[in-house]
Amino acid sequence: MPPAEHAVLTGAHWGLTSAELMNAMPVAVYTTDSAGFITSYNDAAEKLWGRAPTLNETRWCVWDTFFDDLGVPIPTEQCPIARALTEKQDMEPVELWAVRADGSRVAFLAHPKLLRGMDGEVEGAINTLVDITTHKSAQAAESRLSALVASSADAIVSKDLNGVITSWNDGAMQLFGYAPSEAIGRSIRMLIPPDRAGEEDLILARIRAGEKVEHFETRRRHKDGRLIAVSLTISPIRSRHGQIIGVSKIARDISVQLEREGRIRSLMGEVNHRVKNQFAVILSMVRETHRRSGDAGDFENQVQDRILALSRSHDLLVQGDWRGTTLSELVRAHVLPFGLEERIELSGPRILLRPMAVQYLGMAFHELATNSARYGVLKQNTGKILISWSMAESDSGLRFLLDWQEEFQGRSTEPTEKRSGLGMAVLERIAPSAVGGKGLIEIDAEQARWSLNAPARQVEVAEIDLDETSPWSNLGAQRL
Repeated sequence: MPPAEHAVLTGAHWGLTSAELMNAMPVAVYTTDSAGFITSYNDAAEKLWGRAPTLNETRWCVWDTFFDDLGVPIPTEQCPIARALTEKQDMEPVELWAVRADGSRVAFLAHPKLLRGMDGEVEGAINTLVDITTHKSAQAAESRLSALVASSADAIVSKDLNGVITSWNDGAMQLFGYAPSEAIGRSIRMLIPPDRAGEEDLILARIRAGEKVEHFETRRRHKDGRLIAVSLTISPIRSRHGQIIGVSKIARDISVQLEREGRIRSLMGEVNHRVKNQFAVILSMVRETHRRSGDAGDFENQVQDRILALSRSHDLLVQGDWRGTTLSELVRAHVLPFGLEERIELSGPRILLRPMAVQYLGMAFHELATNSARYGVLKQNTGKILISWSMAESDSGLRFLLDWQEEFQGRSTEPTEKRSGLGMAVLERIAPSAVGGKGLIEIDAEQARWSLNAPARQVEVAEIDLDETSPWSNLGAQRL
């Protein structure tokens, strides 16, 4: 055969019939006459359709309905081969999909060509159907994956085995500050601080060995130079043949998480410290109560009451996240259980007490209320309790002044032997010393008074700026 000539090779060149030649083709092929009735088909076509057509009776195709990529139905008489025969012109390849009789879905590429006689008249058509179901599924999966990567809040980056960045999503831009155009094509080492330069070599070595690196916590450098705490998940990227060709990295900012964990550790340490302090207070209270109690029953009652009082202060601290509580709340917590609150008045500015002050002033208020219930106003039908506090400037700095005053209105003096009890020790020594101050007790026939003078910094969490119109700016004289 001369090289310059074009020849048509048919099955006859290999001793094959046209049917054998069609069946030898790996794709679905069928022919129709000029009216569109199927005249021949190969095994691949029957497999693609899911059933065989009836020759010279089935027109256009086995399926009754096709669908385009958007799912819009296309009647059989408008399918590509029908249009080619109707319009008498070849059609460009078109992607369609259909549903087989068993319910399975098949995507295919249809490419019909007209068959013409020696006179140029159309005698029929041949249609090639290429099964692209797997390709379309992979394409859809890739589109979904691309959408997930693009919309992910995590930084998702891919690189080749030399560490050169090949993809960079919006999450990476938000985390590291580089736009895709600034990152793609550059080495991933631009994100690695000098003191962690060896990490990249170790990571690449593990990836080349086929390993996946999960939840690797480290630090990476932002475009502006600051360091970011990140958790990395690193996986190999493989070719269709299983060969490792690159690396995928997912980076998550864990700065807030680490900060939160640090706060939790700090709080746990603080709680541990405070619990130990509470144990020390309880042990001291039990020891002092035992030393000053007359009998076992009296000891048990006093210990129980004082532990309950400590628990009330503890509840206030827990409610305030251990930052402290206001003085008025502390007074209410320790005085309300004794009743007769209508005979108690509070007056003073809003003060947020330190946790240590809450515990020891709470003990003092418990002892004062207990003594009043036994010997004072809370036992009598007359009299009142005035509880006031203020802040005052002095040569030594801002001072906290607290005054508990009971007006008996005709009551006799409280027995002097009570001055030797634990309650008096709490008021005169234990509570004042805990806040670096001094306590003073005065008792006569008309009144009993306890006053405390202490440095404000030992009592108050911080100076509080309050608007004069604020309901907390000054309690004035109010009923409990």
